[in-house]
Amino acid sequence: MNFVDEARIEVCGGRGGNGCASFRREKFIPKGGPDGGDGGRGGSVWGVADRNLNTLIEYRYQRKHPAGNGEHGRGSDCFGAGGHDVELPMPVGTVVYDEDTSEVIADLARHGQRALLAAGGAGGLGNLHFKSSTNRAPRQHTVGQPGQARHLRLELKVLADVGLLGAPNAGKSTLLAAVSNARPKIADYPFTTMYPHLGVVRQEAGKGFVVADLPGLIEGAAEGAGLGHRFLRHASRTRLLLHVLDVAPFDADVDPVVQARAIAAELRKYDPALQRRPRWYVLNKIDLVPLEQRAELIARLRRRLRTKAPVFAVSAATGEGCRDLMWAVQRFLEEHAAPRSEDSSTEQLGAAAVRDSGPAAEPVGRGAA
Repeated sequence: MNFVDEARIEVCGGRGGNGCASFRREKFIPKGGPDGGDGGRGGSVWGVADRNLNTLIEYRYQRKHPAGNGEHGRGSDCFGAGGHDVELPMPVGTVVYDEDTSEVIADLARHGQRALLAAGGAGGLGNLHFKSSTNRAPRQHTVGQPGQARHLRLELKVLADVGLLGAPNAGKSTLLAAVSNARPKIADYPFTTMYPHLGVVRQEAGKGFVVADLPGLIEGAAEGAGLGHRFLRHASRTRLLLHVLDVAPFDADVDPVVQARAIAAELRKYDPALQRRPRWYVLNKIDLVPLEQRAELIARLRRRLRTKAPVFAVSAATGEGCRDLMWAVQRFLEEHAAPRSEDSSTEQLGAAAVRDSGPAAEPVGRGAA
């Protein structure tokens, strides 16, 4: 399935029905009086968060979503029926913007959450409402109001506790496969990850967290280099970022520390708040470094990174160090727990948001499939 995280749609509430100007006319009942009913209200368009969806691809092809119009009022005190509402199911984590004003209309962060996207128009009044002691035969009535029309922009921000950042070929997908039951595409060329992958890490029964593998970033991503930075929106809901560095790049001229600083600069350009989020460094592919040189290499990289954040040395391919990293992440998330609804992000994802998931995840530390 294609992963679509942005779409533009048009929504329109239904028009309200017109009120009716009518009079009661029956045999033996002279001057029966006004009996025109009101028009029905127009239907509204609602957005509904659905945890069984993980993409906005449906709205890429179906752009217009009108609600039903209300029926007109009729005589004999008959009121028009209201128009049918339209509910648009959207993945949990969808943010709805007004395309014209850039206003945030809704942030659908919980399963079942509803948001009004376009209100239906009010129905018109029949002449029944205009009768009085001085106006016993009113002929006034009002017409229904048009529904609200909007151009909306939908953006999906995946719900994940931890985000994996790094340059292309740093080993993010391999790390995700090593610690969770996700099966992202893994290959020996850059930009293998074309869209975010999610995996659920289960350390022990009843405890777990969601990790998002984001497409690789390079210097100049803010200007559109590589895949650009549009996928960084998926890191905006995370509580912790793991910056994966390749300590044994194929190209000897590539400096992982220089790459790390370039990516940090791209984060700052995209969103200063995201750049200030807790970010740990993960030195990956340590198995490719000779055993006698590892300690010296790790110490040198620590000094050059000039960070007070934790630094972990792991091998996603063999599982070395992955268990310690995941336990440290879980302790951090427990100590910095955010208020959660009954539908935690782990529950919301389940089998729907984790792509290509196999059976229940095994304990971390195994090699990548």
